[in-house]
Amino acid sequence: MSIHPSAIIHESAKIHKSVIISAYAVIGTNVEIGAGTVIDSHAVIDGPTKIGKNNHIYSFASIGGDPQDITYQEGQESNLVIGDDNLIREFCTINRGTEKENSLTRIGSNNMLMSYVHIAHDCQLGDHIIMSNNASLAGHVRISDWAILGGFVLVKQFCNVGRHTYTGMGSQVNKDIPDYMVATGIHPKIRSINKVGMKRRGFSVSSISSIMRAFKVVYRESQGRLLDQALNELESSESDSHEVMQFVDCIRNSRVGIMRGPADE
Repeated sequence: MSIHPSAIIHESAKIHKSVIISAYAVIGTNVEIGAGTVIDSHAVIDGPTKIGKNNHIYSFASIGGDPQDITYQEGQESNLVIGDDNLIREFCTINRGTEKENSLTRIGSNNMLMSYVHIAHDCQLGDHIIMSNNASLAGHVRISDWAILGGFVLVKQFCNVGRHTYTGMGSQVNKDIPDYMVATGIHPKIRSINKVGMKRRGFSVSSISSIMRAFKVVYRESQGRLLDQALNELESSESDSHEVMQFVDCIRNSRVGIMRGPADE
């Protein structure tokens, strides 16, 4: 363990012997930090917070602070769990959960959270996510694996951002973005599928073609019929496509409704 003499560590903190904590960092009560994690100078970590292995938390990040929710009261159960191999850059803020939704904010593994990212109470993030500078999540947001959020993206409470999606810079997200889609614009719309991202991650030509057909059924050929009818069609015609079934499931499980495409205007 390498802890700078100026760092402040609460006696209740559980810190693996291989953790590095730099000058003036503050580790509060009920914090657990796993092997190989690096905490840079002036970072603040409050608890209850559990941080996994090989994370790097950069200077001035504020991790595990109280939920910014007027219903939260001190003493209520409130937790933050962070996985392994995450990069959490300068001035990021991540708040603990509330009793409204399992008292838990969760960050998965292998994520990159760039400078000034904000993750509010009760958010659930998967793995391999990139949130660019100043992207912010309101409470209860869910971000699935391999999603990319551009700089200054704002996501409204209770929205879901699907797996392998791309959200363009400055978008104000107030509806769900289904799996594999690209959303752009200040008032964003679904523009197409994330073909570039899927290729980079090794999806087959067949899988990409199936998602393109699903996109057309939902966003280009659905005028005059209900969304449920379009989804029923996909469940019949694309039942052998794992990716399309994921796409259909995330739409059916939407809490706030899905984002529209330009053809819906």
